Amino acid sequence: MRLALEALNAPPSLRIAARILGWPFAFLGYQGDPKLPPISRALTALGPAYIKFGQIMSTRPDVVGDDLADELKMLQDALPPFDMQTARKSIERELGQPVDELFSRFDPPIAAASLAQVHQAVERETGRKVAIKVLRPGIERAFLRDVDAFYFAARMVELLSPSARRLRPMDVIEHFESVVVGELDLRMEAAAAAEFRANTLEDKGFQVPEVVWHLSARRVMTLEWAEGSRFGEPETLAAEGADLVELSARVLQIFLKIALRDGFFHGDMHQGNLKLAPNGDIIALDFGIMGRIDVYTRRVYAEILIGFLRRDYRRVAEVHFEAGYVPADRDIDAFAQALRAVGEPIFGQDARRISMAKLLAHLFEVTERFGMETRTELILLQRTMVVVEGVARSLNPAMNMWETAKPAVEDYIRDNLGPRAVLQDIAQTVRVFSRFGPLLPGMAEDFLIRTNKPANRKSHRSEMLPWYGWLLTGAAFASAIGLLLSVL
Repeated sequence: MRLALEALNAPPSLRIAARILGWPFAFLGYQGDPKLPPISRALTALGPAYIKFGQIMSTRPDVVGDDLADELKMLQDALPPFDMQTARKSIERELGQPVDELFSRFDPPIAAASLAQVHQAVERETGRKVAIKVLRPGIERAFLRDVDAFYFAARMVELLSPSARRLRPMDVIEHFESVVVGELDLRMEAAAAAEFRANTLEDKGFQVPEVVWHLSARRVMTLEWAEGSRFGEPETLAAEGADLVELSARVLQIFLKIALRDGFFHGDMHQGNLKLAPNGDIIALDFGIMGRIDVYTRRVYAEILIGFLRRDYRRVAEVHFEAGYVPADRDIDAFAQALRAVGEPIFGQDARRISMAKLLAHLFEVTERFGMETRTELILLQRTMVVVEGVARSLNPAMNMWETAKPAVEDYIRDNLGPRAVLQDIAQTVRVFSRFGPLLPGMAEDFLIRTNKPANRKSHRSEMLPWYGWLLTGAAFASAIGLLLSVL
């Protein structure tokens, strides 16, 4: 605890309080694996949900320091594995056949993370090399235990700190639980991997392995083997001829492009889940945490990003108010001024001169001052942005996120917020309207019958013409647009 608080530059009063309050309960804690460094040992002893937090921190040496970030990297895919016999039994129970009948070779685990471990194998029937992901025994119970503890902590925060209620801690934990539940069913992960692969199949420089469906089940998932070098070893990548500056920009731009274009994105893109293929493609792995954002939220997010990139802080403020992210009773000009204080120190700066810890603290102060509540629909996107930027900066410490993000955001803005986007919205509206086409005659007849009943004739007479006119106008409009689209 002491080392973690020091790394996060916590106030001295908080460090002293943690030491005094924690001492009487020290004997109740888990000892963990003594072979691990202190903080990694503490997180692994606490449970899988806490390991997730450590994985995020491992991507941000600019926040927790280089030494701690290096120590935490082992949480990404180098945790102690469970034994081969247990893995074999799990595979046989899930797939209904002995491992030796399914695979001509089944190797010891090559990676182990908080929820599962991965084995390399060769499919007996086809000779294809595959990667088999197997859930840890008892992981469901362990994760739900952690979530219960998080709920308790969230309730205590809401009870003891009324000012923190705007952060909606209970809603945040509920969102986290929904993500976890999906991650514990590998059939859902396989479906997410297949959808993500279909969406990105035409994206140059990016790969998603194919799912082997007949060798996948609830606790076992099999993918085609993806050959490549680990992102967590920049020195090795450079020795193999990779351009780390170019790779740094590409990983961030690919993430933004996919998230804004499809609204379906990889929500756990730390170094342990990325490889660099021999041909230079980025390979994504581990699809247990995937995020979705709707079209409207994507446009709001893109407008906020492009506003920052253009230093149009007034427009950024307006978008926040229009989307309801800031209460309507706050001063829009004061909010724009606060955003300028956040954005201006970043632009044109070498990332090594920017203190992310101070920047995050400043952002928190701004959200508190203007009463901004946590947006659960953006939690995963924002979290992943923090992780992806950390990955990019591990490859190129001088990378400036705003400048790097600009091409991807501008492409999205051009395609989705201009005249072309308006036409697409109209076409989509017409398609929805046309589905009700067969029902329109009956709806019109029913309306006319009801409005012409003796009891209702007088009261509805003045309304009849406008409604009927609206109906005819809508039908004519739909026909005209449909004709226009067919010609185009």
